[in-house]
Order: sequence, then C-alpha cells, then structure tokens
Amino acid sequence: MAQTARKKGPAAPRVSAPDLPRALGEVDGLRRYDEVQESLITGLEGEVDAGHANLNESILRDAKVDRLDLTGATLVDVEIEELQATELVLRNARVRRVRLAGGRIGTLDLSGAEIDSLELRDVRIDYLGLSGSTAQDVKVSGCRLRTLDVPLAKLKRVAFQESQAEEVDSRDLDAADVDLRGLDAHAFTAITGLRGATLTESQVRELAVQMAFQAGIQVTEG
Repeated sequence: MAQTARKKGPAAPRVSAPDLPRALGEVDGLRRYDEVQESLITGLEGEVDAGHANLNESILRDAKVDRLDLTGATLVDVEIEELQATELVLRNARVRRVRLAGGRIGTLDLSGAEIDSLELRDVRIDYLGLSGSTAQDVKVSGCRLRTLDVPLAKLKRVAFQESQAEEVDSRDLDAADVDLRGLDAHAFTAITGLRGATLTESQVRELAVQMAFQAGIQVTEG
C-alpha cells in the first residue's frame, strides 16, 4: 500500500504584488464612496473619511493623517507607502492584492475584513486588529507590533518573517497553515487558539510556562 507523503510544513502564502499601471493620474484627496482608478493619491492629512470608497490599481503615498477611515471600502491592487497614521480603519473592507510598506500606524483595524493577498512590510504598528476577519495569503515581514489581535479570525496561509509582537490575543482563532516561526512574540493570551499554527521547538519551550499557567499548574524554580 502506498504511503501518503507527510506534510513538512505550512503552505506558504500566495502573495502577489499589486498590479499597477506604468502611468498614474494624480489625486489629492479621498471622500466617501469615491471611485479611484489608476491614480497616485497624495496630500492626505488630518481626518479623512473615505468609507465605502473603491480604490483600484492605485498608490497612496506619504499620507500623514490622524484618521483614515476606509470602513467598508474595496481595495484591489493598491500600494500604501510610508503611511503615518494614528488610525487606519479598514473595518469590513474587501482587500485584494494590497501591499502596505513602511511607515508608522497607531491602530490598523481590519476587523471583519475579507482579505485575499495582503503584504505588510517594514511597518511599525501599535495595534493590529484582525478580529472576526477572513484572511488568506497574508505575509508580514520586518514589522514591529505591540498587540496582534486575532480573536475569532479565520486565517489561512499566513506567515510572519523577522517580525515582533509584545502580545498576541489568539482566543478562538481558526488557523490553517499559519506560520509563526518568524514572529518573536512575548505572550499569547490563549494557547489553544494556536491549533493549526506552526512554531519552532524553541518557541514552544518558551511558551511552556504560559501553557502551564493557563492549565492551572503552579511553576516554581525548585
């Protein structure tokens, strides 16, 4: 009887770069329900309400905003470069082939979002919220996070590389092919939420005390 090959590790995310045209028109603002196509978006500052907008084949560059609200928006083939934002809201948004590179964000709220191919590269984020989202093919590389919040999220083919997080809230996470080997996380709130994720042996050893405490076991040095 033929033996089934044993799976060696999690499937890698199928992340594609945004498909952008060579020539872009210029847009200096965003509003609710805007339709933006093949554009370079610049000059955003203060509080910007672009809820339910459609952004396609565009670049958003060098925005310095207190709040950029893209609740319910659709972003397809979008690059966001060097964003400085106190709050970026993509709650219940549709995200496909989006790359966010560089910059500093206080809160990145992707709760309830539908995500298909997202790359976060070299971004500092105080709070990254994916609660209740459905996300597949996500790559996080070179990022520094304070809190990664993923309760009730459905994550598939998600990988971290050379990234850090102070705390991961993994309660009721539904994970498949989630690769945490490249995430230096100081604490997980729910070890059981990591079912379906992959960690290194050294990461598991570091989590042993947390596992014991969550199981009600007292741990002493002697």
